[in-house]
Amino acid sequence: QVQLVESGGGLVQAGGSLGLSCAASGRTFSSYVMAWFRQAPGKEREFVAGISWSGSSRRYADSVKGRFAISRDNAKNTVYLQMNSLKPEDTAVYYCAVRSGLLSSRRYEYDYWGQGTQVTVSS
Repeated sequence: QVQLVESGGGLVQAGGSLGLSCAASGRTFSSYVMAWFRQAPGKEREFVAGISWSGSSRRYADSVKGRFAISRDNAKNTVYLQMNSLKPEDTAVYYCAVRSGLLSSRRYEYDYWGQGTQVTVSS
């Protein structure tokens, strides 16, 4: 069993920056792929970014490429999402998730989820 707790959400103006963290506990963190998803009101949960267990492989949704950066610290059992040049359309609840196996953007392939943290970008 893996427990995930996100933090760092909040309200920011368009063009601003925000950093999210997700702390994991339970099984060996370093063997898991970590990812961030988001869900806006009335929309499906979508992939934002993912990182392999070693950190050597990263993947981003086209909508956030060049603006967001995912990283992880296995010693701290934590994954991060740095969000820059934020836009109102980035407003959503952001979730971190883990899975064993290969890096994937498919939400149904992830086994454990955090409770989510709200990010609101004002225009």
